[in-house]
Amino acid sequence: MTVNLYYSTSSKSSRSARAWLVENNIPFNERDIIANPLDRDELKQILRLTENGFEDIVSTRSKAFKALHIELADLGFNQLLDLLVEKPQLLKRPIIYDGRRLQIGYNEEDIRAFLPRSVRKSELREIQQKLYDDDQQAVG
Repeated sequence: MTVNLYYSTSSKSSRSARAWLVENNIPFNERDIIANPLDRDELKQILRLTENGFEDIVSTRSKAFKALHIELADLGFNQLLDLLVEKPQLLKRPIIYDGRRLQIGYNEEDIRAFLPRSVRKSELREIQQKLYDDDQQAVG
């Protein structure tokens, strides 16, 4: 499945996520969500993978959100979707999404979930072998 990277050019985390995807040869589609905002259906696709709904994707600590003088809980589902389509700068960035997995923001450990399973298994075997070798040296 292709990874989608939704970002903004001004976000350091977005740049880090993009660099990691490139470095790890992960094919991805990228989209500047400020220049080309997500639509309602795309937002719904992302929301279905969140644990806490809008709380996971809205940057409530941002200046843009604070300037609105609203509370997430005061708005209905459709109102929030409309607000995010209209003001994409309210979204946390980057959003990394492949249809099954979702990561909001850049986290060096969590992003590894987007590595192919074969790569993760290979890395695990290497770690296990190193631990075994270290144990053998300690015993020997």
